[in-house]
Amino acid sequence: MAQEVALNSGNTAWMLTASALVVFMTIPGLALFYGGLDRAKNILNTIAMVIVAFAITAITWYIVGYSIAYGNDIAGFIGNPLDYLLGRGLNGLTDNGYPVSVDIMFQLTFAAITTAIIAGSLVGRMKFSAWILFTILWSIFVYPVIAHWVWGGGFLSSHGELDFAGGTVVHINAGIAGLVAAMLLGARKEKLLLPNNVPLVVLGAGILFFGWFGFNAGSALAADQIAGWAMLNTTLATAAAALTWMVLEYIHFGKPTIVGLASGIVAGLVAITPAAGFVNPTGAILVGILGTIPAFYAVIWLKKKFGYDDALDAWGIHGIAGIAGALLTGIFADPAINGGTGLLYGNFKQLLIQVEGVLATLIYSGVMTAIIMIIVKALTGGAKVSQEEEIEGLNKSQHGERAYNEIAS
Repeated sequence: MAQEVALNSGNTAWMLTASALVVFMTIPGLALFYGGLDRAKNILNTIAMVIVAFAITAITWYIVGYSIAYGNDIAGFIGNPLDYLLGRGLNGLTDNGYPVSVDIMFQLTFAAITTAIIAGSLVGRMKFSAWILFTILWSIFVYPVIAHWVWGGGFLSSHGELDFAGGTVVHINAGIAGLVAAMLLGARKEKLLLPNNVPLVVLGAGILFFGWFGFNAGSALAADQIAGWAMLNTTLATAAAALTWMVLEYIHFGKPTIVGLASGIVAGLVAITPAAGFVNPTGAILVGILGTIPAFYAVIWLKKKFGYDDALDAWGIHGIAGIAGALLTGIFADPAINGGTGLLYGNFKQLLIQVEGVLATLIYSGVMTAIIMIIVKALTGGAKVSQEEEIEGLNKSQHGERAYNEIAS
């Protein structure tokens, strides 16, 4: 007879805190980071896209998303959508002794920020009504499915993919969705994009860094040694990534930019996410460096080479650094940390499993996002604002507001 799990107050307190940290990294963290990077005439719309993505995904996650992700497995593909429908069955405890209600809250924050990240590829030209519809569909039919594959007992979980806090589930998933959606939406008329408020960018990046401790250390699902490794590894990788981006800017442009340092912080956070609880600190530093290099070149070269309008580099940073981090996890995973064994420790198969996870996520998320965008465009009379509305700015055309109002003395 299985022993009944007792309430663990320490784990419960930590998971409540971690959940709050991830909310904070989304609103205001991601909202301010994206908002500062966009034009002044679009900053309110950009912030609103993040807020509404969080709000909608919170509701869809409670209604059906958690069931799809964590319900009883169906053919390795999805969880039973009826298992936790409308919050059914949330009165128990998890294996780590914290309430299932806390688990749905913690996992809700992951679903919400993943959907919000996609907005970075689409700012400056998408109808707000189209974004609302896109968010509803994507948060139901894409994110929970991939979450089930990796964390809910699906086929990638059974194959042994290592994704501690969301390299595939969050960052590759959102990155490829942003790229596909941006390509189908079409480019902005005004492609040159200069940040309207660099201090806001830095503030947003700092909040993301702070909140990411809930994201990564919280993914230990307990207040334990693995959470400690994840927090230390997150810090070291992010520091290494910021310095790497700075050095690359020195090499190519002769001067380091503050926006570049902030971008390096986010790239490092993304890269270490799948590896945070599996690598040792030396491995974390290497993940931060090696994961940032391809992200840097995706932002400064790849986007120009192929001409896609990934406005705030959701694909360039989240997608590319996410792919790099997932693969590097398969190389540097140290069995002494959390049992996962990477190529460096003699397990070549783990790298192949990581490749499988990357490809499966790219294909499913990319195809489903394309289908959702086609539906959204058909139902909203074209998801893109008019050229006149784009030139006027989406603050005014979509919300009837101005970000910076002068008051006559």
